[in-house]
Amino acid sequence: MKKILVTGGSGFIGSHLCRKLLDMGHYVICLDNNFTGSMNNILQLRNNKHFEFIRHDITVPIYLEVDEIYHLACPASPKDYQYNSIKTIKTNILGTLNALGIAKRTHCKILLSSTSEVYGDPEESPQKEEYWGHVNPIGIRSCYDEGKRVAETLMMEYHRTHNLEIRIARIFNTYGPNMDPQDGRVVSNFINQYLNNEDITIYGDGKQTRSFCFVSDMVDGLIKLMNTPDITGPINIGNPDERTISDLANKVKEFIPASKSCIIYKELPRDDPKKRNPDITKANTILNWYPTININDGLKTTIDYFRNVTSREK
Repeated sequence: MKKILVTGGSGFIGSHLCRKLLDMGHYVICLDNNFTGSMNNILQLRNNKHFEFIRHDITVPIYLEVDEIYHLACPASPKDYQYNSIKTIKTNILGTLNALGIAKRTHCKILLSSTSEVYGDPEESPQKEEYWGHVNPIGIRSCYDEGKRVAETLMMEYHRTHNLEIRIARIFNTYGPNMDPQDGRVVSNFINQYLNNEDITIYGDGKQTRSFCFVSDMVDGLIKLMNTPDITGPINIGNPDERTISDLANKVKEFIPASKSCIIYKELPRDDPKKRNPDITKANTILNWYPTININDGLKTTIDYFRNVTSREK
């Protein structure tokens, strides 16, 4: 049994990761200030004697004894990370420094959940790990984009300077149960709008593309990266099934046929990427990982979750 710290553990991906690690027989410390996380996401884990929750802001130092760290703490949706952009930068920089401090003191492995946003609005597609990106350093998304780029730099410098064992995962769009229905991400927006018979808002012409990875596949990829020796990363983890935003809207509609929603178009937000598609050759060959959940099965499960959340709220 390992004692594993998951920062951001009550968040969307973090809560699924905590559950999976517990199922694997580990002791899990879930650390979160619940800015975007939710106690509801970990409610069923609280009675597990191998699970511990600590309400704490990772931008403040904390001293723990652990064997591994999955550092996921940071708002991930544009709505959330732009709400308090300075706090987002602090979480990416100070939070990562504090997580690295724990790893250095305890001589443990640490994995950073970086993001496909380090590629910015890419000039090549699909995006390979060797691509340095096309990022606006002073744009409205830069608190997150550049924050994660600095977090990757910190990871590599601790590896080079202190011989710390690190992993860097570049996470692409992920969806599934435990998403915050109000997080403003495209999957959440479309499902909510269809379920509530509201207008479906597509920003831009709808031809911009994304690739959507179901959360269980994402968690499996993170765990495989952590447990694969002699690799630091960065490694892209995502689903290469690229589709337009308009196609996603129509796909969600297939599972909510009774909805009376109509599609409307609004101006594309500044610096919104036109392409987002991972090259996962390294994940496939080095980690022996490839996503297994198709968009139909993933959306059905996610929509069922949103229906249940909506009914509980009512």
